[in-house]
Amino acid sequence: MNVHNLPIWSRTVVGAVKRTCTAQPGSEAAHDQRWPRIEAALLALQSSGRHAVRIVDADCGAGTLLLHALGHARQLGFTAVEGHGIDRSSLLIGRARSAARRAADPALGVDFEVADIVAALRDEQDLSADIVICHDLARYRRPEAVRALRNAGRIIIADDAACHV
Repeated sequence: MNVHNLPIWSRTVVGAVKRTCTAQPGSEAAHDQRWPRIEAALLALQSSGRHAVRIVDADCGAGTLLLHALGHARQLGFTAVEGHGIDRSSLLIGRARSAARRAADPALGVDFEVADIVAALRDEQDLSADIVICHDLARYRRPEAVRALRNAGRIIIADDAACHV
């Protein structure tokens, strides 16, 4: 699936893409199989004339991928960049919050929340994100979980290449 041909406002699961990414060499993002799809989605949003982007990372861990995506969006010229990381682990969310403070960029709005991922995704439905990043979509196969994920964002990027929401 070519992300550049996606209708940006449709709810879409972006399929696996195997190509070189422009993440910083050696960074965790450079080794994450979702990175090329995140980068392609940001470029598609940019080419459609968007100046703002909102990214949600369900199961964000220590926030590395989300922070990298937000920084990359800023480098692409997005003037309003917002991110929301969700994880069940208070330890990992603490690390994500620390990393966000170290990366302090006043143009980036980012928050990290310890929460049940499905419940937090349901809360995202009122103001759905442009991009939702999730990890191991197979865990979200329950109908209510799939519905929450589908309604949380316009473009869904998972590392499970076989996923279809």
